[in-house]
Amino acid sequence: MIWLTWRQFRAPAAMMVGVLGALAGVLALTGPGLAGDYASGLAACTRDDTCLRFFDRFFDDYQIPFLAVTAFVLVLPALIGLFWGAPLITRELESGTYLLVWNQSITRSRWLTVKIAIPALAAAAAAGLCSLVVTWWSGPLDRSAAGGYGLMDPLVFGARGIAPMGYAVFGFVLGVTVGMLVRHTLPAMALTLVLFALVQLGMPMLVRAHLIPPVSATFELSRANMDQFGVRRDGSPTVILDTAIPGDTGAWVLSSRLLDPSGRTVAESGAEAPMPVSTTSGPCAPSSRPAPEGGLDPCVDEVNRLGYRQAATYQPFARFWTFQWLEIGIYTLFSLGLTGFCFWWLSRRRS
Repeated sequence: MIWLTWRQFRAPAAMMVGVLGALAGVLALTGPGLAGDYASGLAACTRDDTCLRFFDRFFDDYQIPFLAVTAFVLVLPALIGLFWGAPLITRELESGTYLLVWNQSITRSRWLTVKIAIPALAAAAAAGLCSLVVTWWSGPLDRSAAGGYGLMDPLVFGARGIAPMGYAVFGFVLGVTVGMLVRHTLPAMALTLVLFALVQLGMPMLVRAHLIPPVSATFELSRANMDQFGVRRDGSPTVILDTAIPGDTGAWVLSSRLLDPSGRTVAESGAEAPMPVSTTSGPCAPSSRPAPEGGLDPCVDEVNRLGYRQAATYQPFARFWTFQWLEIGIYTLFSLGLTGFCFWWLSRRRS
């Protein structure tokens, strides 16, 4: 049975090896140059304290390949479900070849066990290898990523660490389950894609943020959590709050808003908020503002003294691996549940 399963599976496996080999080759050729540009740029910006500008420029230069390799890891489990999982049983049911195997003293349970086990292990290995090489290549970009592209953010989280292995096995078993129920290859592939996409969207939007209670805290305004601190034409200061968390670079920010001294929300992050601060005298007066290279720090200090704060709810970056293990555990339970259903269906619904 193992020999037969391998004979049927070797063509898809060879194709996957070829695709992953090509990806690894490209990343191996470009990775050292990427790391070298990051190291030299970081050394230069550290001397003159311009690393924030360097990070923005560096990430912008490589944003397209960064998104491309991230998307590849995210799409790979869906492709495994479509092309490995959905046709696995439907092909046997449509052609009737499963009857030939059963008539050669192979039980249905043994047949299904081998049919699922070998491709599932290969799916986990393929996704793990893909995540490993992409994580290695993207290291400098992950350390300099703009808001929304950090390791904890939903777009990137699912393409790093061990989570893709759980996604791949789940996608494969989901395809097998749908194929057994639908019994026709093309409809089974389409339904597998829809169901897998719904689960992958629902997990970060509805579940992941609540696996561990998020942290809620308030912070003074600073360069770390302000996207912009400017002055209108009439001279009044304005603040555009960023989603960053001071002291916790890479945190997954669920909400960020600007509070006034009474605790009311002035503006959400990304929206301009005028500051009712005197510009005729005091730190925010034009005569009191420092030179352009010094920024508007005294005026920001005055805004903080008046009691304006950032209120944020977030998941700290230190929880990255905790979430990775929780998520792969959840997907493992999903996969085991679907596998158990497949065995039940095969023993009860097929004569």
